Amino acid sequence: MTTPLLYALAGALLCGIGLFGLLWLRHLLRKLLAFNIMGSGVFLVMVGLPQHQSGPDPVPQALVLTGIVVAIAATALAVVLIRRYYHLSGMSSLEDEPSPRGDDPE
Repeated sequence: MTTPLLYALAGALLCGIGLFGLLWLRHLLRKLLAFNIMGSGVFLVMVGLPQHQSGPDPVPQALVLTGIVVAIAATALAVVLIRRYYHLSGMSSLEDEPSPRGDDPE
């Protein structure tokens, strides 16, 4: 097993763990952390897969660097929004939506 393939498999594993946490967890900060873990897995896959015999491909590396900067900014915005939601509602998880009642006899 080559090193780039190992990076790609680790990235796929991180994507799976992040997706599981994003769907399973209810706390908003934990969901944000799971989303960041999933993003880190995508970055690992993007760096690990496009390796050539002559060396790494610079375009995916530039995309990953740009993605890291965007991910930091998006995480900061999400933390501010979560904090604002907590101060307004007093809850740290999203409310359940009421199910539409289609079984009314009227």
